[in-house]
Amino acid sequence: MQNRILLVGAGGHARACIDVIEQHGQHTIIGLLGTPDEVGCTVLGYSVLGADDALPAMRREVENALVTVGQIKTPDPRIRLFDLLNAGEWNLPAIVSPHAHVSRHASVGAGSIVMHGAIINAAATVGRNCIVNSGALVEHDAVVADHCHIATHAAVNSGVHIGAGTFVGSGSSVRQGVTIGARCVIGLGQRVLTDCAPGSQIPPRRVA
Repeated sequence: MQNRILLVGAGGHARACIDVIEQHGQHTIIGLLGTPDEVGCTVLGYSVLGADDALPAMRREVENALVTVGQIKTPDPRIRLFDLLNAGEWNLPAIVSPHAHVSRHASVGAGSIVMHGAIINAAATVGRNCIVNSGALVEHDAVVADHCHIATHAAVNSGVHIGAGTFVGSGSSVRQGVTIGARCVIGLGQRVLTDCAPGSQIPPRRVA
């Protein structure tokens, strides 16, 4: 039971998580939970065993779980599931790809996943229930609060502070020392040079 893990979410992000967990090699995936219409399907060979209401029964069989729902427009689905798992006293391990680098002087919170090729440098802090996606960079002394998604090849530079529930889009970069408030959405390819108030919505950068 110690290293068996249940994945909560059965969409596209779950597929990427499965690959990281398989490469990570420290947990055996027993299956996934999804939406009612996904029950009975398979995701990369793993069965969708039930929906959210199956969590109490599953907890009697396994103690580890990971939220594997993606996050772009809103963190709310991931927060709801994370809170459900906490209430059920699940163990929520941080998962780090063997193809990522997390400094031994950095910290990654419970239930977060660090995908292939990501880098988290010294004295950086990543909170709980976060996604640091493929090729993303969290530089030294940066702080990423709970429930954030740092998307593919985004660069969070030194000393940046990112508030809870914020999304930083693919290929975006955040200038050193900038503060981004909670629940912001930074669109694909943006260059964030100044502080962003909580709830800011910056659309994807358009290149002619």
